[in-house]
Amino acid sequence: MKIGLGLPESIPGASGQLLLDWARKAEAGSFSSLSVFDRLVYANYEPLMTLAAVAAVTRRIGLMTSVLLAPLRPPALLAKMAASLDALSNGRLTLGLGIGGRADDFKAVGVALKQRARIFDEQLSLMKRVWSGQSVSEDVGPIGPPVVSPNGPQILIGGYSQKAMRRVGKWGDGYLAGISGPREASVLYHKAEESWKEAGRLGKPRFVGGFCFALGANARERASHYLRHYFETEDMVQSIPTTSEGVQQAIEAYREVGMDEVILWPCISDLDQVDRAAEIVNERLSWYTSSE
Repeated sequence: MKIGLGLPESIPGASGQLLLDWARKAEAGSFSSLSVFDRLVYANYEPLMTLAAVAAVTRRIGLMTSVLLAPLRPPALLAKMAASLDALSNGRLTLGLGIGGRADDFKAVGVALKQRARIFDEQLSLMKRVWSGQSVSEDVGPIGPPVVSPNGPQILIGGYSQKAMRRVGKWGDGYLAGISGPREASVLYHKAEESWKEAGRLGKPRFVGGFCFALGANARERASHYLRHYFETEDMVQSIPTTSEGVQQAIEAYREVGMDEVILWPCISDLDQVDRAAEIVNERLSWYTSSE
């Protein structure tokens, strides 16, 4: 199982320079990818622009949106932005996509909340067409640049509904379980697998998820404001792992349900969180290697 790391781009007060320093540190370690959340009516950084900046200061590490709220963006422009980032990063982009559900995000861009699922399906169809080099329509030509990845960036579908599972089979390369617990994520993934098989596709969909963490002195207290503000829940404050042992146990729980990659999401924006997490990841990866 691969282990990725979230960027603190949604933690209030995180500077642009911090995000770049964070990315450099993560690339120097054993992390498989760097991932970003997405909201519009919030003080976070725009995901694709953030990953473009990260792409410029890294060479190896994967780049992932987890998830990008696709219906907030015009379909043709989203296809072009994703193709551009795929080319600029030399094929390192994984596009985790979902429909979102916060009414204020959709009100801000003048998109009807009730239409987001229909818009998303149209976007998925258009993106695949654009990335294959086809014309958009009879009177609109192809949109570039050419993608580097075969068939364009890998798409992971996020969501919890039956419609989301069907999209995995029709359009996706895998399923993104968000920050669901390992058991819940496993149940959702098996539904995505059924959709995959019903669509007659070979192999298995990629399985990615994640969990929030905070490490160091007074970690839970320091993470609590962000958790309450961003996720609007009290439960996560008490449930996130705040010790090395807790993070290791969480990683192992996701590995046991067959996850291909788990993302560690920071709740504190101090740069030492990368070093603390890297130490745990190196230990787990060494353990996996020695136990094989």
